[in-house]
Amino acid sequence: MAVLPSLNSIKVGLTIIYNGEPYQVQTANFVRMQQRKPVMQTKMRHLKTGKVLEINFKPGDSIEEAELEKRKATYLYSDENEVHFMDSSSYDQIAVPNGALSDRKGLLQEGMTADIVFFHDAPLTVHLPPKIDLKVTSAPPPIKGDSASNVTKAVTLETGLMLNVPLFIKEGDTIRINTDSLEYVERV
Repeated sequence: MAVLPSLNSIKVGLTIIYNGEPYQVQTANFVRMQQRKPVMQTKMRHLKTGKVLEINFKPGDSIEEAELEKRKATYLYSDENEVHFMDSSSYDQIAVPNGALSDRKGLLQEGMTADIVFFHDAPLTVHLPPKIDLKVTSAPPPIKGDSASNVTKAVTLETGLMLNVPLFIKEGDTIRINTDSLEYVERV
């Protein structure tokens, strides 16, 4: 594990060890006030629980960068507690807790490739591709006269996920979804 040389090394997206646990920096602002020592104000998300902390680091604080390992894996199946993947290089099965995917579990399709992030050989989280394409299996017809801007309707996708999309999307369409925000991007 590498110790960061200064407060200026703390950047958004960096993964650090805080109290023995892995955190990812969400925001980092360097603040210098009169008559006081400078501090780095951060918001960090715990990579296991998703909990967000606000921490101020002072000069002289020892900050370690977390050593994370990414492995390519193929999605196999899910059960009520875990999501199961197969490591693409060793062909070992990897069981990831449902909490690592949270609300993105509904985007998984059999055979889909994802990156699993490990910390001390334990799976932490799953990184899906930035955008994926899914087929609409159920969509209510648009209501006549409902043409105000940004009007959406709820549709069901092939994975069972419900998503709000524009009114012109119909059953059988394939749509592209942003996996980070879980939002409709475009019709494919």
